[in-house]
Amino acid sequence: MKRNLLLPILLGLYISSFAQPATQDYALYIPHKGNAKALPVVFFFDPHGDGSLPLKLYKTLAETYGFIFVGSNASKNGNDWPTTESIWNRLFADVRQRLRIDGHRLYVCGFSGGAKVAGFVAIQFPGIRGVIAGGAGLPEGVSPGDFAFSYTALAGEGDMNLTELAAISGELDRTRTRHRIIFFDGKHEWAPLAVMDRAFAGLQLEAMKDGALPRDAAFIGRVLSGDKKRIETEIGVGRLVRAVQDCKVASSLLDGLTPEAEWFRQKAGILDGDPAYKKQAQARDALFRQEEVTKAGYMQQFQQGDSRYWQQTIKDLEARAATPTRERGMYQRLLAYLSLAFYSISNQMINAGRNDGARHFVELYKMADPANSEAWYFSAVVDVREGHVPVAATDLQKAIGLGFRDRERLRRQPEFQKAFSVSDLSRIESGMPK
Repeated sequence: MKRNLLLPILLGLYISSFAQPATQDYALYIPHKGNAKALPVVFFFDPHGDGSLPLKLYKTLAETYGFIFVGSNASKNGNDWPTTESIWNRLFADVRQRLRIDGHRLYVCGFSGGAKVAGFVAIQFPGIRGVIAGGAGLPEGVSPGDFAFSYTALAGEGDMNLTELAAISGELDRTRTRHRIIFFDGKHEWAPLAVMDRAFAGLQLEAMKDGALPRDAAFIGRVLSGDKKRIETEIGVGRLVRAVQDCKVASSLLDGLTPEAEWFRQKAGILDGDPAYKKQAQARDALFRQEEVTKAGYMQQFQQGDSRYWQQTIKDLEARAATPTRERGMYQRLLAYLSLAFYSISNQMINAGRNDGARHFVELYKMADPANSEAWYFSAVVDVREGHVPVAATDLQKAIGLGFRDRERLRRQPEFQKAFSVSDLSRIESGMPK
């Protein structure tokens, strides 16, 4: 089978791409120590089918923990579940054939729509030991239960799906599933390296509890001291709700490995009785309720088609999201919610051929989330339908500059096939990295 190098040697390591049928295409990262012995594997699912993206973000963790990383280039938003299952089956079969893998330590990790794919794979494939889900919860129709895998949720304070992930974590509290939710200061995005490191540390500690790895007292001690320091820092700056949450995470990670896990339970109990904590927790819950009421109001406005209302609303949200107040995360989540809503409505109207309505919501999408490549791609589609081909080319170049990488979709888009020659599309694609 043909193997093409996706990137040159990178710090003595490599990320490779295997040129297989679309349902098998993936990026691969092997740590320095090589693959002479079977290694644990983490399969990554990006919502846009960019398998190399998470590998580049987290390659140092492959070194730290000795994991093989595999990133699917075929799994992406828009695939149905049968297609997703086929992609997974072919992907796993190819990886198992090529590499020496530890079949007792297989993990899946995804962001946004990729998080739902990770959950789907773990439910369908009993060999998966752990799921790391960033920015989205379980697949639609799946309720939290007694899973055979652990579940680590990662949620940015400005992520529109934070409340969903918090609710899933709460429901998992009533099950026997190992789980935890890690909050971080960020938006709807792949988690920062330090946050993902904490999630990976959890996989290592679980392997020690299960006997898949020998207990490493030094590693356990580093996690213990790091979590204590993190919690004391949170308490010192008055972030008591985050401190209690971090206590729960640390207790989940360390319980059964060291008697000092009790320190975190005791600290959480002390904080729980602190009037300042109760005040902060009540304020957080009130913000969550306010957020839901605001979203309900937006739902009504979607039917009105009032551009001035949305212009002012988005302007106000952006200003408040940039102000360092307790409510900042809520306004970030509301902006992200509008981005997702405008994406969904724009997509529906484009597919239905409702070009006037599509233009209205695409412009709102660009206004609410100007750094989202999908908004500019949609704009290019509507540009062509309106007869503005040069503008469409400019919007496509903008989308590529913001990270659009799906060459196959670009070439197959009916509007672009009619509006651009092969050489035109090649020039537009030239802005994409090789």
